[in-house]
Amino acid sequence: MTEVSSAAVESALAAYQDPYLGRDPVSAGCVESIALDGGKVAVSLRFGYPIKRAQAEIREAVGRHLAALPGVTAVELRLSGRIAAVEPDPSDPTVVAGVRNVIAVSSGKGGVGKSTTAVNLALALSDEGARVGVLDADIYGPSLPRMLGLSGRPRSYDGKRFQPLMNYGLQAMSAGFLIDEEEPMIWRGSMVTQALEQLMRETDWHDVDYLIVDMPPGTGDIQLTLAQKIKVAGAVVVTTPQDIALLDATRGLKMFEKVGVPVLGVIENMAMHLCSQCGHEEHVFGDGGGQRMAEKYGLDLLGSLPLDIRIREQADTGMPTVVADPDGALAASYRQIARKMMARLSLSAKKSAGAFPKITIANT
Repeated sequence: MTEVSSAAVESALAAYQDPYLGRDPVSAGCVESIALDGGKVAVSLRFGYPIKRAQAEIREAVGRHLAALPGVTAVELRLSGRIAAVEPDPSDPTVVAGVRNVIAVSSGKGGVGKSTTAVNLALALSDEGARVGVLDADIYGPSLPRMLGLSGRPRSYDGKRFQPLMNYGLQAMSAGFLIDEEEPMIWRGSMVTQALEQLMRETDWHDVDYLIVDMPPGTGDIQLTLAQKIKVAGAVVVTTPQDIALLDATRGLKMFEKVGVPVLGVIENMAMHLCSQCGHEEHVFGDGGGQRMAEKYGLDLLGSLPLDIRIREQADTGMPTVVADPDGALAASYRQIARKMMARLSLSAKKSAGAFPKITIANT
């Protein structure tokens, strides 16, 4: 009978391309241990992103690669996800207390569905087992209260820090909680940036793994304040395939590059419209724009989302798609994008150094 070797097991693992990391678990440093006992193979993998809902998919794919090895009679897989690779240094003035990773969701222009995308990504991450907060950084046009079905003013137990409002498992903070819904914010830029810092730093975030920041459109004061005064782990750029939207999205991308914020990838929203009556597919805003932008600047296209009336309707009623239809195709798309986003974060230079233990191999 053929004897199974550790080298053969590593080769089999290397043949599996994780769809979210974009590489194999060996080169990504996800292999914790390999144990051999005759024809029995036990492997422990620890991924750099939350995998609560993805476990079955990964287990089936990796198990198939290992079971195909000559001499293997049984496969035992232990899978886990690493939420945050590096604990923040509380003495660092750019760190937000109670938050491990700040993720900016940005767009160059309004009207591309950035806020809806940000909220659904936050819900998708929570669905995968992460502790997630959402900050509405659009001081002039806060939409988070409506999208999450939240109202009322945040409490403060000590007169210094706000308690985030909660719904669907998310911790949320927005200027919209502090003013009436129809009241305009007639503030100068300096007041807006000060308000952003207060909302972020004076909110009592409770052990948040990922704080999703819904950025206002453009490349103005708020974007610069966030990039220069807050430790941002990464950013994603939301665009439509339309040439004008891509041009503005590129400006946002360039801004993050100039201030040293890693861009994790591009999300193409409203990529195509599928008629709810006849099923006809039409690229209303153009075709393939997000992919071309990603390729041009060496980024990952994290995913494409359709122009679907349900996404708008569900957000308007305070029950976003991921909670309104958690088992539907749209929610699955948001979860896949969220996994890719966090997988890319785990591979970034700032997070991956020393993040994973060395492989240990045992013959028992």
